[in-house]
Amino acid sequence: DTHLHADHVTGAYLLQQETKADYGLAVPSAGVDLCLSDQQIIIIGTITLTVLSTPSHTPDSVCFLVGNYVFTGDTLLIGKCGRTNFQNGSAAQLYDSITQKLFALPDSTIVYPGHDYQQRKVSTIGKEKNTNERIAHRSKAEFISIMDNLHLPRPAMMDIAVSANMKCGRRSNRN
Repeated sequence: DTHLHADHVTGAYLLQQETKADYGLAVPSAGVDLCLSDQQIIIIGTITLTVLSTPSHTPDSVCFLVGNYVFTGDTLLIGKCGRTNFQNGSAAQLYDSITQKLFALPDSTIVYPGHDYQQRKVSTIGKEKNTNERIAHRSKAEFISIMDNLHLPRPAMMDIAVSANMKCGRRSNRN
């Protein structure tokens, strides 16, 4: 997982049961087989993933670089970025993670965010550098002000999701 989710319960536990695969997260907790760290290399068959630590949306946020593709979770979305107003998120860290780590990738790097509310599926680092409404051409202070004034509602599933996700997506009524 790219971070400890607050808006939904991860399916990691169910996937582990079906596939016997290891589960990775950048925060140690029950059910985590791989505690992810910056620049860690993970090989899955012929695929090589590089973990990019991008603390921001949550302190444990990571992205996965695979060749010319980056899977950004909620750190960088298409035209936006993950919120920072709960779970110890930090707008200042988000700015640094995006501008210093993700925007340092080649402009041609293809961005696959964790989700998009307008059903868009893909972007590029170059496009996000130039058109992302929250961060493109903004100073750190401007970005922090934008993020601090989003006034987004608390995730409806937060009380259930965070505790379940600390156990790899296992809810209390599951084995």
